[in-house]
Amino acid sequence: MAGNTNTDILLAGAFAAFTVDLLVYPLDTLKTRMQSQDYSRLYLNASKTAINKPALFRGLYQGIGSVIIATLPSSGAFFTTYEGVKSLLAAHNPTLSNSSSPLLPQPLVHSAASSVAELVSCAILTPAEVIKQNAQMVDASAANATNATLQTLARFRSNPLALWRGYTALAGRNLPFTALQFPMFERLKEGLRKHRDDRGTRTGTLLESGVITALSAGSAGAVAAVVTTPVDVVKTRIMLAAAEGATEAQTPQSGSGAEGAKATGSKGMVDAMGKSIKSGKAGIADALGNASKPSSRKSSFAIGREIVQEHGFKGLWRGGALRAVWTMIGSGLYLGVYESGRIYLARRRGGEIDEKDIF
Repeated sequence: MAGNTNTDILLAGAFAAFTVDLLVYPLDTLKTRMQSQDYSRLYLNASKTAINKPALFRGLYQGIGSVIIATLPSSGAFFTTYEGVKSLLAAHNPTLSNSSSPLLPQPLVHSAASSVAELVSCAILTPAEVIKQNAQMVDASAANATNATLQTLARFRSNPLALWRGYTALAGRNLPFTALQFPMFERLKEGLRKHRDDRGTRTGTLLESGVITALSAGSAGAVAAVVTTPVDVVKTRIMLAAAEGATEAQTPQSGSGAEGAKATGSKGMVDAMGKSIKSGKAGIADALGNASKPSSRKSSFAIGREIVQEHGFKGLWRGGALRAVWTMIGSGLYLGVYESGRIYLARRRGGEIDEKDIF
């Protein structure tokens, strides 16, 4: 991390995340709606033969506020952890006695570092992801409709710890994606630099470095996005379960008469997965006890099997092409801006940073 401080890494990561959120968020909203179990009901016409474009393309920036607030610290935490773990593994990676090769190959080091960083990042990002995906599905066409994010937040007012119940689902999607993307990204970037070096066309400018990183990250991200689309579809279904659970939670679980009528008549509080939320001390204890448990009443395997039964195996790949395009643009901008930002911040103080030390 020569030439850069931890503050540089945090600032570069936060700025990169902010840039990507503003530019590609609408594509993420479309992807979420396409993968939703309510896609046919909400976004197709009555005969189910054509897309209801006004409904599908309405409110594409719903929920972006929570994401911007959370991705700034989460992205900084990701890169700080990634750089730290990678440096630690490199420093304690012994060389094999019969060769000059290290015991752990570089792709494995990058995968391990990115996986640890993703676990840290997901802990910060999970509440925003739960809020975001549920807000993206809110119908904003109703008259006097409350802000989509505020509607979603209202569900968790008495027990905000329930927002972290989607941690397992988010980490289950992001870990394989990151473990696939970063080794491919490092190899592609190294290959592009070597190709330009061999042709004598390397200029070493900030723009060239950013473009090489963006192309490498975008290509690797697109491949990883396609491969992990089934995991993303299942994760989306889990986090959108609150829409179904909101009605279910209004049904009294116990009691009868006036008490049961009161429970049925009130608007039940549910967590991100649609489970009823207890209030007071019981709710806090329940949230603490379940914060790290699987988020859905159905297992991920059961949800995947249900999707296959309803839509065939192609249902597991719904939104895959859109996700690949969104990830190619997002990853390219994200890592390209991040690398350029670190180089700029180092040079601004009169220092220099080797491109090889960045990732």
